[in-house]
Amino acid sequence: MSGGIRHAFTNALYEVNEEGQVVVTDGDKQGVFLPDGRWVSGELKEADPHLAGWVAGDAAGGFETVK
Repeated sequence: MSGGIRHAFTNALYEVNEEGQVVVTDGDKQGVFLPDGRWVSGELKEADPHLAGWVAGDAAGGFETVK
């Protein structure tokens, strides 16, 4: 994992792993989530689904791109 985004309110770090899942680190707790914010594994069980989508590159998931 490289880079990432810090949550504006919680300061938790949101990063994407090799599987395209979002890894959230908040202090000494960590959790793995799908891009839509659903929990996969880890001690941390809540994530901001909007930020998870942005970090995973699915900010406008489910929408058609207008040209």
